Amino acid sequence: KCIYKTVGADKQPFLRIRQTKGTKMRFLDVVFFIYFLTHIPIALFVDFQGLFPLKYFPEQLIGLKEWYCREYRDPMLITSPAWYKSLIVCELFQFPFFFIAAYGFFKGARKCKWLRLPCIIYGSHVATTLAPIIAHVLLHDFSHEKLPSPRNLNERLLLLSFYSPYFLIPVAIVLDAVFSSAYRHSSQDQQQKHTKKIK
Repeated sequence: KCIYKTVGADKQPFLRIRQTKGTKMRFLDVVFFIYFLTHIPIALFVDFQGLFPLKYFPEQLIGLKEWYCREYRDPMLITSPAWYKSLIVCELFQFPFFFIAAYGFFKGARKCKWLRLPCIIYGSHVATTLAPIIAHVLLHDFSHEKLPSPRNLNERLLLLSFYSPYFLIPVAIVLDAVFSSAYRHSSQDQQQKHTKKIK
């Protein structure tokens, strides 16, 4: 619904969108939408290079990954050891959900209450897979590593800053799905369901 409102001495009208209660997009919906939307190209064009033959990727994307690995000293993404590759397989399993979640959060959690359970499953799974990466970055001895690797605490923390959002945001997704009232059915929704059952 659109209404007009006057502002200032000129009383020139401007158009303002009035959103009904229960349909307004939350700040977290925006954050989660951006997270899933940006995760799609990152996974498809960068992360999956560690899983599939490089002949399937343009040289520009291969060069981008190599630049990142050199600049931020990420040895895991360079060679993709077996344990790290297994986590990329997990990401491949999650990949179709990125599109579903991006759509759902674009519409808003209040309109897509069905997101609750898959978000709990997704967030719990991703946070768990990030645990070994975080531990490796913080605790592994890179002193004998031949590939570009963190040389001090600052470089470890810098590398960790690229991975930490994929731990923190999934945790936030789980907490939001469990505790937010956005996923709960209002009394009006319950009344409508009850009316349909009677009919």
